[in-house]
Parts: sequence; structure tokens; C-alpha cells
Amino acid sequence: MQIMAILNVTPDSFSDGGKYFAPEDAIARALELEREGADILDIGAQSTRPGCEAISPEEEWRRLRPVLEGIQGKIGIPVSIDTFYPEVAEEALQLGAQIINDVSGTVSAEMAGAVRQYGAAWVLMHNQGGADAAPAYADVVEDVRASLEKMAEQAIALGIKKERIRLDPGIGFGKSREDDLRLLANLEQVKVPGFPMLVGVSRKRVTGGAGAGTIAAQTLAQWGGADILRTHDVSGARQAVNFIRNVLQFRIDNSCKPM
Repeated sequence: MQIMAILNVTPDSFSDGGKYFAPEDAIARALELEREGADILDIGAQSTRPGCEAISPEEEWRRLRPVLEGIQGKIGIPVSIDTFYPEVAEEALQLGAQIINDVSGTVSAEMAGAVRQYGAAWVLMHNQGGADAAPAYADVVEDVRASLEKMAEQAIALGIKKERIRLDPGIGFGKSREDDLRLLANLEQVKVPGFPMLVGVSRKRVTGGAGAGTIAAQTLAQWGGADILRTHDVSGARQAVNFIRNVLQFRIDNSCKPM
């Protein structure tokens, strides 16, 4: 289980918009998140909250560049960039980013080209219509799993190595609250064998916001087979992850004891 720390360098994110918008504040927060125990730092410069307005790739890069330049040589964990713009991804990879966290819900040849050129990892997220949409699913669990399988196949066909692909069921993106709950309750059926699963539920509407709801949702995600948790609260998530790991190990150990 890896902890992916969220760093929003935006003025309008739903949880902490504006708090780390200034580059010097974002750089300080990045180093703080590493000290708190993050395994991966995920930096986003564009809000994807419900009702948000998209910004241009030029503006997104204007926000990201000073932060990436400021942490170069200072941070020892992999840096992920939360973007759906191939040109921003390429610029960020040139400055040392190692992961592209793509929430577009599509597999574009342009993004694949940037990922392939720099040997980066690529997070592919299920997103049917964005945060403001709630399409009807015949069976949200089966539909999301099938879509993730197809996206992985498309990425591999574009030359991305299988071991570089991560899959995200996209909690809160193009789903109703009931859809999100069904996915959380059945993550072991959503997970595609052979691909690490990233789950991001931190402070989302389905959890009721920060605090106990987020920790509970992240615990369910770990129990359901998540390999990476994307979170705002690294220290809290780390404590929960360690506890659940111990519980799961106890269950495994007991299952091996003779009757």
C-alpha cells in the first residue's frame, strides 16, 4: 500500500483551494508531505470539483512550473502530475515528474506519446462525463471494471508497458452517490488483475468531507484491494493503513493455523 499525497496549487479546489496557491507555500507543503510519510506526491494545478471551469494548458503550466522547479533536488519521492493535457504532461516530465495522473477518462495517443517517451507511469481513471455528471449504469461495478480493462488494453496497444499502468475507478467522477458507494463496497470486483489500483476518496462528497468519513472510506478501499491511496491527510492515512495491514496479516496468519 502506497500513500499518494495531494498538493493542490489552485485557487478553487473544493477542499483546500488557495491554501497552497503561492509557489513558496506549495514547495513548503510538498516537503512537509514527504516528512509526514507520503510515498508519492501528486501535484494538481486545475480543480476538478463539481462546477469548476477548465483552465488552459498554458495557465496550468504557469502554476505548476515554479513548484516543480522549487522541489527539484529537495524531494526524494516520486512526483505525479494531475493533468489531462499532453503538453503539460510533457513539460512536467522534462522537469523530473515520473507519473501522470490522468483524470480525463480517455486514452489519447498524444498523452501516450509523452508517457512513453519519458518512461513514466500512467494512471488511467474511469470518468464518464466528469464530476458534474451521473450517467445511468446497467451495473456500475461491471461497467467500470470493463472500462478500465479496455483503457489498459488501449494504452498497451499504444506502446505503454503494462507495469507502467495504474487504474483508478474514479470515485466521484461521473457517478451518483449510490454508484460511489457500490464501487467502494465491491472494489475487489472492480480491480483488474495485474494492474495496481489507485483509489481517491479523500474529502469527497460521498464521505461527507474531511475526518472520519474519509478515513472510513480509505479503510474500505484498502480492504477492497487498493494499492495506492490518494489523500490530503498523509499522517492519518498512514496510521489507518498500518493498522489495517496488521489486521489483515492477523487474518492471514490465523487462516494458516491447523484446526
